[in-house]
Amino acid sequence: MFLNLDNIPSYYKNYVKQVDNTDLLTALRISGFRSLEVIHGIPENQGDHRYAPGKWTIKELVAHIIDAERIFCYRALRFARKDKTVLSPFDENSYAPNANAQGRTLKKLADELHHVRLSSIDLFEGFNEEMMSQKGLVGQNEVSVLALGFIIAGHETHHRNILRERYLNKS
Repeated sequence: MFLNLDNIPSYYKNYVKQVDNTDLLTALRISGFRSLEVIHGIPENQGDHRYAPGKWTIKELVAHIIDAERIFCYRALRFARKDKTVLSPFDENSYAPNANAQGRTLKKLADELHHVRLSSIDLFEGFNEEMMSQKGLVGQNEVSVLALGFIIAGHETHHRNILRERYLNKS
């Protein structure tokens, strides 16, 4: 299924615009592969690198991608099942320092990201067209299951670009 950008909450539009013009499952597979390719190329001793004071380390950034994907999938599952409960936003700045990223290796985080992505693909493959069109509220923003899938791919792409440009100084 393809997504109409008009149905994306404004906060997430910049993420989704970074996704190649493709279908959702392909977008998830491609973005996951590209991120793992970048992460696997980073030496372990750079995992605690910050590009500026107060910014996340590389490992915290990867842990953030993992956490966000799990939360987006949880939302998608609830909405696909027609759960009308309004879900709360999450504060990524409180999650990152509490993710125990410093207690894990970059390789372990990359492995976890890979497993989470495979699980996300399985989840979205199990949704039919009706489920993908279901919507729910996160705070005051209405979002569809399909949009959440594209947000996952776009969010990861956004952070992969930051990783390459700011942490690794590559374009």
